[in-house]
Amino acid sequence: MIAIGAVIGFSLFGIAVGRIPRLRMNRASIAFAGAAFLIALGALPAREAFAAIDLPTLVLILAMMIITANLKLAGFFELAGAFALRAARTPRALLAIVMASSAVLSALFLNDTICIVMTPLVASLCVKARRNPLPYLIGLAVAANIGSAATLIGNPQNMLIGEASGISFTRFLLRIGPPSALGLAVAYAVAVIAFRGEFRADARIGGAGETEAKAGRTPYKPLLYKSLLSVALMLGAFLAGAPTAAAAMGAAAVLLTTRRIKPERVFAELDWTIIAFFGGLFVVAEAVSRTGAFRFLVDAGLPAVGQDVARFSIFTVLLSNLVSNVPAVMLMRPLVDFFADKEKAWLVMAAASTYAGNLTLLGSVANLIVAESAKKYGVRIGFLDYLKVGLPTTVLTIGIAAAWFSLS
Repeated sequence: MIAIGAVIGFSLFGIAVGRIPRLRMNRASIAFAGAAFLIALGALPAREAFAAIDLPTLVLILAMMIITANLKLAGFFELAGAFALRAARTPRALLAIVMASSAVLSALFLNDTICIVMTPLVASLCVKARRNPLPYLIGLAVAANIGSAATLIGNPQNMLIGEASGISFTRFLLRIGPPSALGLAVAYAVAVIAFRGEFRADARIGGAGETEAKAGRTPYKPLLYKSLLSVALMLGAFLAGAPTAAAAMGAAAVLLTTRRIKPERVFAELDWTIIAFFGGLFVVAEAVSRTGAFRFLVDAGLPAVGQDVARFSIFTVLLSNLVSNVPAVMLMRPLVDFFADKEKAWLVMAAASTYAGNLTLLGSVANLIVAESAKKYGVRIGFLDYLKVGLPTTVLTIGIAAAWFSLS
């Protein structure tokens, strides 16, 4: 039992901070190794450990990565980013376009991917236009997190919640879409206020935006049209009530059926560490849920939370920033059974765990992607720089979501 407790403790610690001192391990390797050690130590039988892995969620993630990879190879994201930047004329307009584009694209595709693609576009434009890149890059990250909360396919934790709850794509969008849209507007206002010096000037950015827009590579039109058609069919299937994993899998299959693109190019674009991370994390979370300490926390914490949406939101935010949002959602899944309105509990969990990623620079992978990518352009996003936008945005968006679900 001591060994099992030590493995669980090290696994959760490593997943939370992203590494274990003196070991070259990332979150994926920590989760996978932790799961293997827990099975070996008898924390749970191998059959039950494998049964704890949610296959539909893994299939959905894999299918969305295949779709996103095809769009990336076709040049869709560069084209969309260039179009957005070309429309900017003033600093405030540029910020609005960057944040709106980031939010909408993140709602349809994984937010991490959008940050990977858009950060170089935004950073290079700001440098060439001699604007302060910080508010635009921070706005990009914050908007990606908020936008991804609006759909079942915007981020990994929502995919997990969608498969576990059975909530339809349309129902989820209608319930979380409105507070996310309002939250995006609030985030924009916070960024403008936090960097009022940048947005006081009325300088034109159109010329620099057009130059940067023309610098991207020419899109591969056959693959672009096919990818967009597959995405449209997938979204149509979602709206018709088809299971999200099955619809995404079908769209991915259409894109893999091709004579133009070698499959090696597509699979090389996939982030296999996410699959390894989720696979291991399902087992670790199942082992944690069987410990006496977890049962004690549930027995002690649930009376304090009760059926109150605001308290449950705060609890979700705190746990998400303690162990990261995906592990938090996995650990909190059993708690939903204690709520009278289970659908509302799932939706609150989805919104709060995603908005929680905006609290600090370390709050989500999307934030870290933007920060690390920006360094290549000589832009350093400091912890406090991010905090003056992320902290008030998180507080306000959580408050908006709590009020929305309390009244709906």
